[in-house]
Amino acid sequence: MHMSNVLLSPLVGSAFLTISGALAGYSSGKMKQEKQPALTPLMGTLGAFVFAAQMINVSIPATGSSGHLGGGLLLAALLGLHRAFLAMSLLLTLQSVLFADGGLLALGCNIFNMAFIPAFIAYPLIFKTLTSNNNSPNRLAVASIIAALAGVLMGALAVTLQTAVSGISALPFTTFAAHMLPIHAAIGVAEGVITWAVLTAVRLQATNLPLHPNAAANIGSVKRAFVMAALLIGGVGSWFASAEHDGLEWSIARTFGSELPENSSALHNYAAAIQEQTALFPDYAVPFAPSTTTVAGVAISLESTIAALIGIGVMLLLTARKQAKG
Repeated sequence: MHMSNVLLSPLVGSAFLTISGALAGYSSGKMKQEKQPALTPLMGTLGAFVFAAQMINVSIPATGSSGHLGGGLLLAALLGLHRAFLAMSLLLTLQSVLFADGGLLALGCNIFNMAFIPAFIAYPLIFKTLTSNNNSPNRLAVASIIAALAGVLMGALAVTLQTAVSGISALPFTTFAAHMLPIHAAIGVAEGVITWAVLTAVRLQATNLPLHPNAAANIGSVKRAFVMAALLIGGVGSWFASAEHDGLEWSIARTFGSELPENSSALHNYAAAIQEQTALFPDYAVPFAPSTTTVAGVAISLESTIAALIGIGVMLLLTARKQAKG
């Protein structure tokens, strides 16, 4: 659901960059008030896990589309809403700047749709209400699936509204929404199941959710497990990612019939020029790596593996530097 610049007017893109920037400042202030520096490296670890998981697009049967984990609700359930928002914001910024996944002008919208909505709305209003601080298996399953579904659908609706308000693309709101919402409903249910499965596994090691350095009996074990999972998913899981359009791309193709033409406004051109300079690995392509190799007779993508490992490493490095600076 990473929006590109072509969907947004300069006014809408700039407005959401301002809104998301303000939310980041607010969340950073709240995080400092919590005075839990031990959770900072865990933000990087969990962010790296979500980055790796997002590399794996899974085909949605009988649609010709695919979807991947968003991760905002999962991070909120593990870290609390403010740390989750910041971790997702860092992740989305990294994807846009380094990998050209999502436009720079669209970054504020992407942060709002995939970080703010799950962390600030779906988590406190739906997930926490349904669990009522009781993380029993049944409550966790129901809360994870319903909150994830609601969060993904709200994000998909936000994409269509932001596109409609921008008014620069030939995507009729009703038709676009009619494609966006059903396909993202399927993605939302899958996100809920994955969120529930991960939270259930974490509950075997930690006594409380969200995680707390004084309440989690084995928070070090949780951190190591997520690092290993991120490396495994990024190193091997990305080989099996679907090449089909994701839900947003699929919806655009179904609504418009082809890719949308680029917008030539000064701000669009400026954002594209900056991203061209910063994106060392556009579309997760790695210039110094062969695109594929063969292992046991199976063609695998070395580019996706190396790109995933680079992203994981950068996420861990950035949060480690943040912790060192205090």
